[in-house]
Amino acid sequence: MKDSLHTIIYSAVMGTVCALLLTGAATITKPYKESNARAEKNRSILGVLNADFPAEASAQELEEIFKANVQTEKRGDLEFYLYCPAEAQGQVKTVAVEFAGPGLWAPIKGFLALNPQMDKIVGIVFHEQEETPGLGGDIATKEFCDRFIDKTLVDASGKPGIIITTKALSATNEVAGISGATMTSDKVQAMLNIVIEKIVKERKGNG
Repeated sequence: MKDSLHTIIYSAVMGTVCALLLTGAATITKPYKESNARAEKNRSILGVLNADFPAEASAQELEEIFKANVQTEKRGDLEFYLYCPAEAQGQVKTVAVEFAGPGLWAPIKGFLALNPQMDKIVGIVFHEQEETPGLGGDIATKEFCDRFIDKTLVDASGKPGIIITTKALSATNEVAGISGATMTSDKVQAMLNIVIEKIVKERKGNG
């Protein structure tokens, strides 16, 4: 009985100590995690906007470059990132908007970049995805992302949305999909089209 009591007390003390150590570690590392998350977000936005920045830029440098070259603007429930470098003299060169949605295995998040008129895609990046490597995971590759460049946000009839297909391309809003990753492609198409519809609606409202 006495040994059992000692075991219970020992387990309780060790459990408390471990919990305190984990809590302390989480508290100490939280600012660094948040800083790294901001840095990755800034890197993704600057990259998709085709901004000029050093590949080895630190988190602080990325923050400074972002603040000096990118303006944020809220329109409806969308936040737009406007790339306005000093040499552009106030002119917007590219615009980015975030998109997100459920993937096959986990959430997918990224940024879609557009021309100043917001009617054509100039870039896309997927900064968070856990799709199947070699199949759906290929959405994050440069080869796949480059397929979106110069695609329009509407079809010939003016209907907003892009179509990711493995068939022969026949329209300016069609993107070549990834063979064997139909489900991931469908989910990416759906989340992008939710954002695209909002962009087209916003553009028409300001037109």
